[in-house]
Amino acid sequence: MPDNHCNIGFVSTRFQGNDGVSLETEKWLEILLRMNYQCFLFGGDCDEHEIETSYLVPEAHFKHPEIQAIYNQAFTLPIRSPELSRRIQLLKDHLKAHLYLFVKHFSIQLLIVENALTIPLNLPLGVAITEFIAETGIPTIAHHHDFFWERKHFLVNCVWDYLNMAFPPHLPSIHHVVINSSGANQLALRTGNSAMMIPNVMDFDHPPPAPDEYTRSLRADMGVAPDEYFILQPTRIVQRKGIEHAIEMVHRLGKKARLVISHASGDEGDDYESRVRNYAQLLDVPTNFVTELIRDRRAISEEGSKIYTLWDTYQKSDFVTYPSTIEGFGNAFLEAIYFRKAVLVNNYSIFSIDIKPKGFRVIEFDGYITDATVNAVGEVLETPAMRDNMVEHNYYLGKQYYSYTVLTRRLETLLSECLGEMEC
Repeated sequence: MPDNHCNIGFVSTRFQGNDGVSLETEKWLEILLRMNYQCFLFGGDCDEHEIETSYLVPEAHFKHPEIQAIYNQAFTLPIRSPELSRRIQLLKDHLKAHLYLFVKHFSIQLLIVENALTIPLNLPLGVAITEFIAETGIPTIAHHHDFFWERKHFLVNCVWDYLNMAFPPHLPSIHHVVINSSGANQLALRTGNSAMMIPNVMDFDHPPPAPDEYTRSLRADMGVAPDEYFILQPTRIVQRKGIEHAIEMVHRLGKKARLVISHASGDEGDDYESRVRNYAQLLDVPTNFVTELIRDRRAISEEGSKIYTLWDTYQKSDFVTYPSTIEGFGNAFLEAIYFRKAVLVNNYSIFSIDIKPKGFRVIEFDGYITDATVNAVGEVLETPAMRDNMVEHNYYLGKQYYSYTVLTRRLETLLSECLGEMEC
């Protein structure tokens, strides 16, 4: 492959975590590096191995105290105070100045903005990016994962002018990318921006390695008895994940099974986690919350306990639940397919429109658990041949539609549109 001399700058609030945006950003970075592009990061935080190629500004992180204070006022107050406007503008100018320094320092020729022009968790950053693009005309790919109008709590606010300006902006040098067809339709309807659709992906061309000696004790470490089914809920504990449905399904299954929830509530508060814990106790469903045992990399804790990755957890599970009511795409669905696990799926809109028509074989339900749902889960758990046929069929479709090869081809087309066919 010829050497590409373009320096690409990724911009986001952070480059760390197990959320869908962070995971997909890592995949884009991996593919672009394989294509011999040089990639650099601008954000509020990043993983240790990315420090040398990063330009970190604390105020770029959505959890920075000043940014959180702006967010809390912007999406609770009906009228904006002059002081709030002033604070937004001051931080916008601060972040924009650092964007200029970032682009100059790393000789950036193309920006890829990861959700920072989509969800207004950091209002000053979105406005700063928009003004920087308008002032420089730099070619930009705006990678949109989930728009603010898809989240009810963003619809009451005192910052409609900023939302209409920057989330997302309408500028000639921006090429918009969405992860589902509904996003493309709504983006065009609401803003007049056209978009390329690039779905989330997994590396289906390279199957995951077999479980190794390190994971031999995983089930026991996560509190799963040898005679229990290991039912994995591989998501954060937020309301739109619909975890009550997984609890109800396990309750009605009538088999010795334990629900294991991989992640904590994250940035959306603890009220729903309390609801999930109480509901599991009410239905007497053994439920383990193992976020302290899962990290991006394997390690040993200070207490001497093993730390596992989410991938380790998938491999040792017996079944995956994914009862989300709303998803931008469905990373956990693809991960379950990649690790050849049978999966329970709520028929959320993007699954129904974009994924289901491909022919995936899953146990699905429409908004509530039925006897047929429970019986289907039990049959899959107790019939290995049926389960094996199901997961092998799904893996084949994943490789056909959601592989790194698909992402590579889409990115080649997108970069040609942004930069032309000549080398930079």
